[in-house]
Amino acid sequence: MRRRKPNKDLSDLLAADIRAGVYSPGSWLKQIDLQRRYDASRSEIRKSLETLFTKRIIRYEPNRGYYVHREDGAATDEIRDIRIMLETSAAEVMVEKVQQDQINGLYTLAQRFVDQIRSDKIMEIYETNIAFHTALLATSGNASLVDLISELRLRTPPAPASQWSSYARIEKSGQEHFAMVDALADKDAARLKAVIRAHIAQSDN
Repeated sequence: MRRRKPNKDLSDLLAADIRAGVYSPGSWLKQIDLQRRYDASRSEIRKSLETLFTKRIIRYEPNRGYYVHREDGAATDEIRDIRIMLETSAAEVMVEKVQQDQINGLYTLAQRFVDQIRSDKIMEIYETNIAFHTALLATSGNASLVDLISELRLRTPPAPASQWSSYARIEKSGQEHFAMVDALADKDAARLKAVIRAHIAQSDN
C-alpha cells in the first residue's frame, strides 16, 4: 500500500507512478487494485482516473476500462520532427513580434513551473507546461500555428506519461523554459531555435 502525503492529490500520485514506470505502457488500471495500493475509495479512484483520462495520460476502452497510454514510436518521432520544424521556423517571427508583457507572462509561467516541481504537483506541472508553450507560440501572432501545434500534441502521449522519465528531466525542462524566454528577451532567434530544438527532442546535450 502506498500512503499519500497530507493534501497529496491522488491523481498526482498515480501520474507520478506512471512516470516512474510502476504501470507500464499498455497496462490496465484496475480500480480494485488501485484502491488497495492507494488506500482510497472507489469514488476517489474513479475521479482520479477520469482526471488522467481528460489529460490524455491514460486512455479508456468501453467495457474494458482504463489503461496507460501506449506510444507509437514511429508516429511520435514523426510528429516530434514536425514540431521542431514548425516551432524553430517560427523563432524569427517570435523575436520580432514579442511584446514585453508577453515576456513578463512567460517568466511568470516559467517560475510557476519550477515552483510546482518542488511541491511535487504533477498535474499542476502538466497544466503550466501546456500554458507556457501556448503562450510562447502566441508571441508569433499566428493563432493558426498555435492551434496546429495543439492538435499535434493530441496525437502523442503527453508528459508525464512519456517524456518526463525522471525529475531530472522535468528540472531540465524548467531550465529550458527560462532559456527560451531569455532568448526572446534578447531578440536572439538563433539561440531560441537551439533551445526549442533541444527541448522538443528532450535532448540532454
